[in-house]
Amino acid sequence: MSVLAANSHIFCREVHNREHQQQFGSAAGGSFVLPKSSGFGFSHRNGDSKKLLRRDLKVEAFSPDSSPTLVVMESINDSDHLDHLLNHAQELSQPVVIDWMAAWCRKCIYLKPKLEKLAAEYDTKVKFYYVDVNKVPQTLVKRGNISKMPTIQVWKDGEFKEEVIGGHKAWLVIEEVREMIKKYV
Repeated sequence: MSVLAANSHIFCREVHNREHQQQFGSAAGGSFVLPKSSGFGFSHRNGDSKKLLRRDLKVEAFSPDSSPTLVVMESINDSDHLDHLLNHAQELSQPVVIDWMAAWCRKCIYLKPKLEKLAAEYDTKVKFYYVDVNKVPQTLVKRGNISKMPTIQVWKDGEFKEEVIGGHKAWLVIEEVREMIKKYV
């Protein structure tokens, strides 16, 4: 369970307390209250008993400046749009990373924000895009030679260069994509 404190830069996350689980069980009913007293004491008030238990909290401070920057990837809608983007990138001598994904694919959904964070690292050196294979003409999907999702490809000088098919852990996929990009930057 997570609680957002009055100060929006402080995020409190409940740390499970074994004592509580042993005493009330893992599915105990009741309501959590954040006391008005100073500090971040956290209590659980059980409907059946009037006992209050102090909860341990993990408090993490986030400031707007320290939060990781994300670059929102633009979608590619059809082959003409892809041609236009590749021509523009070729003029700038930039590689293009394309995330071929599907809205129903859990790994794709999980991977996309990680790719957006990676895009922030390569801010002006590399352009990142995505294609939802279910929302575009199949000619575009065939052009990318896509058979599995997610597939992350690097294109340079208007041509496909390399790809990573991301069926494994996201952090490994991101590292493979990072290594792939380094070859073409």
